[in-house]
Amino acid sequence: MIRVGLTGGIGSGKTIIGKMFGLLHIPVFSADNEAKMLLGTNSSVRSRLISIFGPDIYLPNQTIDRKKFASIIFNDQYLLKQVNEIVHPEVHRSFYKWSEKQKAPFVLYEAAILFESGHYRDMDYTILVVADEDTRLGRVVQRDSDTEEQIRQRMANQWTDEQKVKLANFIIQNNGRELIIPQVLEIIKTIKTDG
Repeated sequence: MIRVGLTGGIGSGKTIIGKMFGLLHIPVFSADNEAKMLLGTNSSVRSRLISIFGPDIYLPNQTIDRKKFASIIFNDQYLLKQVNEIVHPEVHRSFYKWSEKQKAPFVLYEAAILFESGHYRDMDYTILVVADEDTRLGRVVQRDSDTEEQIRQRMANQWTDEQKVKLANFIIQNNGRELIIPQVLEIIKTIKTDG
């Protein structure tokens, strides 16, 4: 099975690009969605997070208090690293189990911090979605209820596009000036041909 990592900074549009691949019959695994799910359903993850943050990190309905959780980890690099060390191995295990069941020529692993986590090394190819910072900021302000300062703080926790470009096999420009579908189709064609 050919495994392809798909990533991009917050607001770059990587999730939309992932959906385009999905519409073209390429299975997409969302690492971010899997991580959110594991925070509430995986007992090992839950107990380890409670040992770090205390039981108040979970709401009475046993789901994680996302606002509180985000405000803590995005303001503390050490805690963010600890959480990543707990959650990422579980996400990776889920991805490998899932990918073995797929029948497509290749699968996508969509992850916000593919390069930062080092998981790009486990991929056969990587795709980076890029957009300028103002475009990304505008998208996230429209999408989320976070302030511009909170969004910039989250951006600061991710590598810059310049750092990521050096490691990417493919770049998708998503500034609203280039057509996306031809870029996606070309990547699919190249991977199928090479693979």
